Amino acid sequence: MMKGLIFAILIVFLLLGSFSFGQDRAIGLRLGASNFGNGAEISYQHGISDKNRVELDLGLRANNHYNVVGISVIYHWRWNIDGGLYWFLGPGGQLGFYSQLGFYSHRDNHNHGNGVGHGHDHDDEDFRENGVILNVGGQIGIEYDFNEHGIPLQLSLDARPMWGLFSTYYGGLGYDGALGIRYTF
Repeated sequence: MMKGLIFAILIVFLLLGSFSFGQDRAIGLRLGASNFGNGAEISYQHGISDKNRVELDLGLRANNHYNVVGISVIYHWRWNIDGGLYWFLGPGGQLGFYSQLGFYSHRDNHNHGNGVGHGHDHDDEDFRENGVILNVGGQIGIEYDFNEHGIPLQLSLDARPMWGLFSTYYGGLGYDGALGIRYTF
């Protein structure tokens, strides 16, 4: 599963490399706090034109029961409100992998072939769960680009509603909100 994720990230970077490198780019962090999505992410934005860009985020999240690693790819349309203030909107998706932490302890009765069984507690790997996450949805947000003031910094607030298509970890509609802090170049 991890090889598939690394391959997907490589393909996306190769596609981004085919665009003109004269366009605006930004790299930094997207700090999400919800239980849906990839959690904190390393974020890269690549301008396609003055009004369009692609955002690629690599996220890692852990809670008491699961570890999640995934990528998000979002296409943005971007509109200027005033000066360095913009809002953006666009479709996208997420691909990730999760694994359950630890083992569940349970009581089991074993019969050792002589008709006499005995019970004991033990940890059982059969209760571990690993899987794939596939979500589709979009992103909407607002940002301020400080380049207008000669500072290579972008701050953003966004919401990312997603529909979980394929996962036993989570499915259905969910969203992730985040603060973005990126260096622009």
